[in-house]
Amino acid sequence: MRFCVRPESPATCRPRLKSNLKKKFQFVFEGIAKAGNPTLLNQIYTELYITEGGTGEVNDEHEVRQIETASRKPVRPETTIRQEDIFKASPGRDGPIRTVMTKGVAGIGKTVLTQKFTLDWAEDKANQDIQFTFPFTFRELNVLKERKFSLVELVHHFFTETKEAGVCRFDQFQVVFIFDGLDECRLPLDFHNTEILTDSTSVDVLLTNLIRGKLLPSARLWITTRPAAASQIPPECLGSVLVPQCLCVECSRERNVLTVEQIVQSLHVCLFHSVFDE
Repeated sequence: MRFCVRPESPATCRPRLKSNLKKKFQFVFEGIAKAGNPTLLNQIYTELYITEGGTGEVNDEHEVRQIETASRKPVRPETTIRQEDIFKASPGRDGPIRTVMTKGVAGIGKTVLTQKFTLDWAEDKANQDIQFTFPFTFRELNVLKERKFSLVELVHHFFTETKEAGVCRFDQFQVVFIFDGLDECRLPLDFHNTEILTDSTSVDVLLTNLIRGKLLPSARLWITTRPAAASQIPPECLGSVLVPQCLCVECSRERNVLTVEQIVQSLHVCLFHSVFDE
């Protein structure tokens, strides 16, 4: 039989979790910042202009051309949603949102947005009604493709503070799971044929049950992705889809989210199309 430790254990491990998250996310190493000379996230962060709406449908158009298409659209009023308000219900909705997807092209600031949310929580600046925030990337989850975990074991694997404190259940707490980079996911997410399991299982089954709300339905989820991968998540599993708008050159520099590699890749695609489309 599995026992949980004293009820005060979450309060014991939460400060350690916040401290480690602050160390992890307080600096940005992309953009003009170089290794050994990081930039404080709080110094360069500015609010993203994002609109609520869109779907999980596939957009086969290359991201560079998506930017061009968006730039030609008529200007319309945009809703600025601060990162601390991601899960708040918009006018006309009842209650908070469980699952949010942020969908946008590479370099637009999706990852930085999640980092700022996590950092503000860790620094006690926002969302203090949340007891635990657990940020994951699909890239690191891919490595565990052949292993089996329960949800608690997966959290323990990445956030050892919870294991050391003996926290063995999260249904009595307000928890946020962040899954960054769905487009990098190499797990076979199957929302139609996956059985409902809550015990130790493969990571993909664990994630699909969590996203479907069959596992820890009280949790809140935030998924980020490029447009082409958005359809991996069924629309009925999403409470809100947020779409950051394209950045101007000045904003891109200010936010430090476009890397040289991303720019070179985009230029390469543009040159490829200019040669072979003639």
